[in-house]
Amino acid sequence: MSQQQGTADQGPQSREAMMKAQDEEIRKKLEEFKNKLLVMSGKGGVGKSTVAAYLAVGLAKKGFQVGLMDVDLHGPSIPRLLGLKGNIGSSPESKKGIPMSYLPNMQVMSIESLLGDKDTATIWRGPLKIGVIKQFISDIEWSNSDYLIIDCPPGTGDEPLTIAQVIPDTKAIIVTTPQEISLADVRKSINFCKQVNMRVLGLIENMSGLRCPHCGKTIDLFKTDGGMLTAKRAGLPLLGSLPLEPEIVLEGDNGTVAWMDRDDMPYTKSFNGIVERLIDLTK
Repeated sequence: MSQQQGTADQGPQSREAMMKAQDEEIRKKLEEFKNKLLVMSGKGGVGKSTVAAYLAVGLAKKGFQVGLMDVDLHGPSIPRLLGLKGNIGSSPESKKGIPMSYLPNMQVMSIESLLGDKDTATIWRGPLKIGVIKQFISDIEWSNSDYLIIDCPPGTGDEPLTIAQVIPDTKAIIVTTPQEISLADVRKSINFCKQVNMRVLGLIENMSGLRCPHCGKTIDLFKTDGGMLTAKRAGLPLLGSLPLEPEIVLEGDNGTVAWMDRDDMPYTKSFNGIVERLIDLTK
C-alpha cells in the first residue's frame, strides 16, 4: 500500500475524529451559558431580529452577561441594528475568534462580521450552514454568560433544526404580528418546537398597533389580539405586545438604542415588561 493510499484511507477516520473533538468542544462551551434562548418566527418581516437584538441589550443593561449569536446566515442584520462595524478579532493564545463587544458585558457574533463586503450574498446549502453554526460555538472565544440569545432566520429549516440538535436545552421565543397570515406560521413553529422537544417560553406580539400622533388613538394596522389568542390556544404565555413606533424604526436604521432610556414611550414600557417576564421565567 502506498503512503498516498494510506493517507486517503485514513481521511474519513481523521474527519470523524475532528468532528468528535468539535462536538466535545461545543458541549464544554455550552456549559458556560446558563440560559440558551432561540428567537424565531414563522415568517419573515415580523421584527424577529429587532426583538432578539433588543432583548440581548435589555438583559445586558440589567447587569447580566449576554452573548448574542446571529445565525441568520442569509440575511444577517444584528450588527446594523446595533451599529457595530468592523470584523471579529482573533486570540493569539487560543487561535479562536473574539466576538465583537457591544457593552462590557455583551458579546455579538454574526456572519456579517466575517464578510469583507457587507452586501455579499451567502449562497450556502444545508451542510455548510450546519458547519458554520457549530463553528460559531466551538471556534469563538465566548465569555461565560447568563444568556446566549440566538437570532434565527424565519421558518423551520436547517438553522433552527441545527440549534435544536446542537444545543438541546435551548428554549424558544416566538415573534409574530397579530395578523392571521403570520399566526398560521407561528402555529407551525410551535409544532416544530414540540417535535424537537424544545420548550417555548412564550410569544411576543410585535407591531400590535400604531398610536396616532394627532389624536392619540391606536390604529390596529395588523388586526388585534392575534398573539394573545394564539398563545392562549397553545397553552403558552404571551410575554408582551410591542406597538409600532416610528422612532424605533429610525433608531434601528441608525444602529442606536437611545429609546431604552425613554420611559415615557409606550414601546419602552412594553419592552421592559417583556425583559422582566423573561428574567422571571429563566430564574
